[in-house]
Amino acid sequence: MGKNKDMNDVVLEAQHLTKHYPIKKGLFGKASNYVHALEDVSFQVHRGETFSIVGESGCGKSTTGKCILRLTEPTSGTVTLDGQDFTALQGEALTEARKKMKLIFQDPYSSLNPRMTVADIIAEPIDIAGTYKTRAERDARVEEIMQAVGLDLAFKYRYPHEFSGGQRQRIGIARAIVLQPELVVCDEPVSALDVSVQAKVINLLEELQDRYGLSYVFISHDLSVVKHISDTVMVMYLGREMELADKDSLFAEPLHPYTQALLDVIPRITHERIQDKKILQGDVPSPTNPPSGCVFHTRCTKCMKVCTQKAPELHEVRPGHFCACHLFDESLSEAERQLSLDPTLVAQEKAQETGAEVLQD
Repeated sequence: MGKNKDMNDVVLEAQHLTKHYPIKKGLFGKASNYVHALEDVSFQVHRGETFSIVGESGCGKSTTGKCILRLTEPTSGTVTLDGQDFTALQGEALTEARKKMKLIFQDPYSSLNPRMTVADIIAEPIDIAGTYKTRAERDARVEEIMQAVGLDLAFKYRYPHEFSGGQRQRIGIARAIVLQPELVVCDEPVSALDVSVQAKVINLLEELQDRYGLSYVFISHDLSVVKHISDTVMVMYLGREMELADKDSLFAEPLHPYTQALLDVIPRITHERIQDKKILQGDVPSPTNPPSGCVFHTRCTKCMKVCTQKAPELHEVRPGHFCACHLFDESLSEAERQLSLDPTLVAQEKAQETGAEVLQD
């Protein structure tokens, strides 16, 4: 947790972010359908905070990060950076604003130019921005950042292939922070690294946050890592927000059945043995044809009749703890609260219809 965290100072705010990718067919490339990658997602990131986005593959985590940075343009919605509408900026104004936000890539092997030295890779952002007056200033800045991320200055003129995965990720981190951005999007920054190296990189990110007052949007599927580094956590499923809360509240008392299922997957040691993991049943539906109502209802063991008909809204169940689930909607009638079919039975019925085999745990 960053020492400079200020929960009253919002550095970034996303409002109703939506991203649909067209599926084009035919001679003229007319859209025949859309991939609903992101649907009406809203959140705030405070200065010095680590805001984590977690969920299964295909839940929209990376798409959210790309829309924040405008590496892909959102279909609708806005991103506000330091009170400025980032989604409306163009030209020089956009270039200037982008200095405030940087990205740490998932794969340290493919994200570095193999033909550039470490010094040139780290200096590339300040070369493009032209933020130094002399070569000596440039070199001094590169050396300062190399020392900050734990890289020996003797590595300055070496090439990426000469380094381990952890060292390459340190180079990538140095490149991301050399311009002293306000916000860094970390897209699965340790998932490609050995477990023994992951902790060192996570500790480094926390040290840099304390030193430079950085704010992080941390994207991950690893709940153990998220629990360690986060201040606030947003759980996503099929492009939608399921739950949003501070780390302690979410891990201690998860509200949404999907969050509960994700946490059940984490192995726990009970009475000197590893407790059996509960496996989330079924597959993630296709984002080209998301289920009606709550998108999680096809896999939810607490599915009610209303869940198949009406999408729940994200609302504050407890102070600072938001959840999109009908279980917490006190206005529902008894008929709407009737339990629906068990999702496992539904999956079996669908498999029988298609002739597919259903695997049992």
